[in-house]
Amino acid sequence: MLNLNSSTKVFLCSELIDARWSFDALSGLVRSHFGQNPLSGHLFVFFSRRQDRMKILLWDADGFALYYKRLERGTFSWIQDLHLAEGGEIQSADFSLILTGINPCSDKSRNKKRRTTAPYVAPLQLV
Repeated sequence: MLNLNSSTKVFLCSELIDARWSFDALSGLVRSHFGQNPLSGHLFVFFSRRQDRMKILLWDADGFALYYKRLERGTFSWIQDLHLAEGGEIQSADFSLILTGINPCSDKSRNKKRRTTAPYVAPLQLV
């Protein structure tokens, strides 16, 4: 089980990777892509080229842990549409949604649609 709290930093990699990559290749990518230390305890998230698999690299108390998720249907293709902060950081609450298969941007776009004003309706006239 992967536990996230509000102080956990999560970084999404915008480059698609070979899903066969493991600890060493991903930790090297953390240094080159994010400019971060892979031993920091932050979560570093990578997506496969087919965008149906996700790998999460993190440093645990005594070594690296690698979490792997494969979608049975669909893809994470909408990840490319996220407007990530500098360095690919995303809020842990948004990442929790991604882990459950929910696009965090789709909820925001639906809320924007709800906020639009209703079409003008002329008042009733009694005759």
